[in-house]
Amino acid sequence: MIMFGKDKKLRVALVHDYLNQSGGAEVVLRWLHHLFPDAPIYTLIYDPKFVPADFHGWDIRPVGWSRFLPLKSKIYKYYLLLYPSMIEQIDLRNYDLVISSSYLWAKGVLTRSDTLHTSYCYTPMRQAWELYFEYKESYSKFIGKFVYPFVFNYLRMWDKVSADRVDKFIAISENVQKRISKFYNHNSIVIYPPVELGNIVPSPDVGDYYLCLSRLVPYKKIDIAVRAFNELGRKLIIAGTGPQMKHLQKIAKSNIHFEGFVNDERKLELLKYARALIFPGEEDFGIVPVETQAAGRPVIAYGKGGVAETVIDGTTGIFFYELAYEALIDAVVKFEQMQFDPQLAVQNAQRFGVQNFLDEMKRTLSLFVAEYFGENYIPRLMSAMNSSIIENFNMDWRNDV
Repeated sequence: MIMFGKDKKLRVALVHDYLNQSGGAEVVLRWLHHLFPDAPIYTLIYDPKFVPADFHGWDIRPVGWSRFLPLKSKIYKYYLLLYPSMIEQIDLRNYDLVISSSYLWAKGVLTRSDTLHTSYCYTPMRQAWELYFEYKESYSKFIGKFVYPFVFNYLRMWDKVSADRVDKFIAISENVQKRISKFYNHNSIVIYPPVELGNIVPSPDVGDYYLCLSRLVPYKKIDIAVRAFNELGRKLIIAGTGPQMKHLQKIAKSNIHFEGFVNDERKLELLKYARALIFPGEEDFGIVPVETQAAGRPVIAYGKGGVAETVIDGTTGIFFYELAYEALIDAVVKFEQMQFDPQLAVQNAQRFGVQNFLDEMKRTLSLFVAEYFGENYIPRLMSAMNSSIIENFNMDWRNDV
């Protein structure tokens, strides 16, 4: 028999991989917490210095083991063989609904048969599946040949086994939905992540530069942009940091400027005056192209991955389909001969706003709870949610999913 708390609310817990950085996954967590403000957040590592200020008042519960990890905020990625065991030590026996926000470990928590576990999945583990060979080649010959294969053979098996612990998957894009189906053999529902568009105001003025806004890591393919703009001679601003920065600076010509880390205010300023965003890599979803369109600016992108779902080719941007700098050059030249309506870009971006995310999560979780516990438990789900969010919620949720 399913047992609920005395207050007749579903007892809800959130689980997140790490809380020692601030990125797109943490934006999702912010709005999941807004949806369930009383839910504690379990995580492997928590360092308040590196998360947004509004997180500091939340009920965040890091795994007890984490306090024994030296330099955990700086070298946490090197402890990856410990995390499968660590995530399994989170005690979730007292919860009816567990929502894991996961791109690596969080989906691997252990739950009872009377607990519904829904995983909001950013992607199956990239290093073990989709980008296995790219990551393997990025290491030294010794590590790539003798260490990486054995480590990720184990992690690949754990990743597949842990996926079977999830009752319901939600994918961040159709792109990720295909990976969940292929690598995990699970069905999923797509709910696009919330993009915080409220502070983005388009400008009628356009600057003289193109923009890359990205972490500087190999799979982002920023080197393609550098080589293309070396040939084009157009002004390119690259905002972001990462291990590839020195290499990219070395091969870049004087028309390419590296901004390094930029805060939110500077990011929005760069976006709204850019001629276009240059987006040469394949992303699971890609928040920056949506933010760019919200600023009324077009996107020049490699036409695979999440960007194919968020940018309208020929209307709010232009795609190229070969991961080569020559293909990007052709796309930029073609772009400069076209006209784009900023208002169409702004309208397209609104599909990915916060309210859409909250509405879809409410509807989808209602469906999942009804299937798992029965329709009479929908009011208990509503009681666990933020009351301001459910005021206008259509209780005939079955027609909306």
